[in-house]
Amino acid sequence: MTGYLTTHVLDTASGLPAAGMTVDLYQLDGDNRTHLVKMVTNDDGRTDGPILPQAEFAVGRYELVFQAGAYFGRSDNPQFLDDIPIRFGINDPTSHYHVPLLVSPFSFSTYRGS
Repeated sequence: MTGYLTTHVLDTASGLPAAGMTVDLYQLDGDNRTHLVKMVTNDDGRTDGPILPQAEFAVGRYELVFQAGAYFGRSDNPQFLDDIPIRFGINDPTSHYHVPLLVSPFSFSTYRGS
């Protein structure tokens, strides 16, 4: 069995899943950054499928970019948090990598979930 990548975004300011947040995935190779996929979180704060499914899962360095500024509503005044990049490595091609994001307009936290 091969691994896959998922996320779950929770809006800690409202206490609800962050529905409608755009998430981009990039593969990193030295100074090169290749865009792989753009997804939007559903009503549960998750993407409808794996961000990186089994067929495309590979060892390497990656970056998830969560568009928090757009989610919290941009105006003429910039938000404190805008895009939130999270860089991480995948070294076990058989494992499930889960990168959750807990976010408010003023802070965020992440960890390797299960």
